Amino acid sequence: MRFNHAITMSRFSFPATFTPDESDGGFVVTFQDLPEAITQGDSMEQGLAEAADCLEEAIAARIDDQLDIPNPSPPAGGDYLVPVPIQTALKAALYLAMSEAGITSLQLAHTLNTDEQEVRRILNPDHGTKLPTLERALAALGKRIELRLF
Repeated sequence: MRFNHAITMSRFSFPATFTPDESDGGFVVTFQDLPEAITQGDSMEQGLAEAADCLEEAIAARIDDQLDIPNPSPPAGGDYLVPVPIQTALKAALYLAMSEAGITSLQLAHTLNTDEQEVRRILNPDHGTKLPTLERALAALGKRIELRLF
């Protein structure tokens, strides 16, 4: 099988802006690319933890609602890059690959020799899908996973 693209985590790391909360203290955290993703933290450390959770929920909601997942903007000065957890990033990559290829869940199920319900589970952000299953689904669409540590 010929692979045409690697899935890189930089595609799933979004810049977060931390704005001091003058009235309550701490920070309000927003994502320029995902306006629905807003959270807060009493400290930078807590803000980063909350930002990661908020980002994961925003990406999961976009998959569930069949909405676009934008490419991350370059970080502005002072922004923090927040990665989407790997499992969610891989499910988002599969979702995007299916959209790009114009493949439905039923068509992917046929390609994988499984039923459509299994493909829906694979795409479900709340379902714990095993890595080999995600790799197989991505490979069926000509994609491969590439891990880089920074």
